[in-house]
Amino acid sequence: MEWAQLFQEARVVGFLLLFIRFGALFMATPIFSHTSIPVNVKAAMAFFFTVIFYPALPPLELTLTLPSLTIAILGEMLFGLSIGLVLQLAYNVITFAGGIISFTMGFSLASAIDPQSGVSMPIISQFLSLMALMILLAIDLHHWLLMFIYESLAAIPLGGFMLADDLFGYILHAASNMFLVGFMLAFPIIALTWLQDIIFGMLMKSMPQFNLLVIGFPIKIGLALVVLIATLASSMLIVKAQMQGAFNWLEVLF
Repeated sequence: MEWAQLFQEARVVGFLLLFIRFGALFMATPIFSHTSIPVNVKAAMAFFFTVIFYPALPPLELTLTLPSLTIAILGEMLFGLSIGLVLQLAYNVITFAGGIISFTMGFSLASAIDPQSGVSMPIISQFLSLMALMILLAIDLHHWLLMFIYESLAAIPLGGFMLADDLFGYILHAASNMFLVGFMLAFPIIALTWLQDIIFGMLMKSMPQFNLLVIGFPIKIGLALVVLIATLASSMLIVKAQMQGAFNWLEVLF
């Protein structure tokens, strides 16, 4: 009899909606959305955590009709995508800063496929992105996300997610903050490069035989790498603070 109750319509629909909530989370958040994780592995993880969290699922408060089920499925997908968008905007701070640094150092053409997003980006951006990803794993962001889903089961019933009024305002603020903080992270190297350009310009005026391509660019790249290494720890702390702030803001979705 107990096994028969598991296949009741309300329980099956609840399991499906919980699976969609986990699936959307794993497809959108910075750690779980890594392209090196195959899609079938993400689906298996979503199914596994659905089975684990299913006993904590409150009774389903949903009318079992086709329109209501469609709206509920779209709502669960939107819930996971909203979490992913908020966290990705905070995570992309370091990627934006890496793009500016690469352009300043002359590495804008040295690009590679980023394993996090699957798109081509400058090599400095890829390096900083992987460093930030290790920081997120070190602060247990993946555990925070799972606990957030657990807490959301009681606060947001399955199929009952509604967009918060402050979500669009926060997205605009986070997008502008991404450019501001990204430029702030890249500013030490930008300032050093500007100073080098002034010095090289003075040298070329006083010493016309000075070959900028042979001597100037290696010096510029070497000094920029030194500054990058010196400021790497502080940059990762700023990224950590950005991610923690974005995660704390997710409570507004409740």
